Amino acid sequence: MSKKINKIVLAYSGGLDTSIMIKWLKDNYGCEVVAYAADVGQAEELKGLRQKALKTGASKIYIEDLRDEFAKDYLFKMLKAGAVYEADYLMGTSIARPLIAKRHVEIALKENADAVAHGATGKGNDQVRFELTFKALAPKLKIVAPWREWELKSRTEEIAYARKHNIPITSTKAKPYSMDRNLWHISYEGGILEDPYNEPKDDMFILTVSPEKAPNRPTYLEIGFVKGEPVSLDGRKVSPVLLIESLNRIAGRNGVGRIDIVENRLVGIKSRGVYETPAGTVLYAAHKALETITLDKDTLHYKEGVAKRYAELVYNGQWFCPLRRSLDAFIDSTQKYVTGTVRVKLYKGNCSIVGRKSPYSLYNPDLATFEEDAIYDQADAEGFINLFGLQMKGMGKR
Repeated sequence: MSKKINKIVLAYSGGLDTSIMIKWLKDNYGCEVVAYAADVGQAEELKGLRQKALKTGASKIYIEDLRDEFAKDYLFKMLKAGAVYEADYLMGTSIARPLIAKRHVEIALKENADAVAHGATGKGNDQVRFELTFKALAPKLKIVAPWREWELKSRTEEIAYARKHNIPITSTKAKPYSMDRNLWHISYEGGILEDPYNEPKDDMFILTVSPEKAPNRPTYLEIGFVKGEPVSLDGRKVSPVLLIESLNRIAGRNGVGRIDIVENRLVGIKSRGVYETPAGTVLYAAHKALETITLDKDTLHYKEGVAKRYAELVYNGQWFCPLRRSLDAFIDSTQKYVTGTVRVKLYKGNCSIVGRKSPYSLYNPDLATFEEDAIYDQADAEGFINLFGLQMKGMGKR
């Protein structure tokens, strides 16, 4: 027989799932429930959270501001890696989970809790991301996942449960899609979006305007980087959080940062997701542009493969694995000279790179010119091509 649980720390967002979990955990485990909410940039979603958690049965609630750590130690590491999942997804949800779970563990140990609980479903990726972090950092804690245990089978049934027990919620049957917001992005999944042929309604979006409603004149920005990390906007040094928030506003009002994709979840299910990532879209484009003039060809090409593997680790919840730390060591070494300024043009949903410069640039205009130069002897190319083409020439004789 397993040991009785006396206290559980629940990752609490105040959304539909976790709103009803406090009561469900107390009723089914007969234990004390401590709520924990991580502030990773949800904005107004945190309003009234403390009162709601306590009113619905939590003995106490921790609300932790993790935005600085999120930006510096998670988002910027992912940015420097150039990690993008399946070519499109900038992983705003994926990258937040290990940070949230790490602090979750710390609070559980501080509270002498027996278990940790989360609101992720048994179909999604987040259950893996939370639980791999729990296992890596505190393997002795018991993990409770209500979605894998309770009798509720759908969001419709959850709404009915909440109403039956007078638990205040914001989700309704008319608008049942799931939304996740943080400093980096907003994601929309499920409900009315489950048919991948349906176009999302424009009034759903929060961070971005549609390209049709964006200004008729372009906006130009200059983003400064030091060793691969963005440090300034239009020549003014700003903190990581302020930089991301500013770019979200500026790029968002120019219609930049929306994607609509069908991705392959870790558990093998295809899932349609709509995402708004204005700042991330701009920063990824700018960082990539700066690398094109500061990294040598072999390093740049090899790093592209590393970026793909890094993205898989982030998406699959393996942030605290040895491989990710080892890849960070390689990535940080590549960023030694990724310092400079990138000029970006934002116009009606498009983010275009229109300039890049660096004191460590490998770009040599005297070599690249189509005009006459005194450095490159074009006659040398013949010998190079003869050697490079030996294998092709041999095959051509067959």
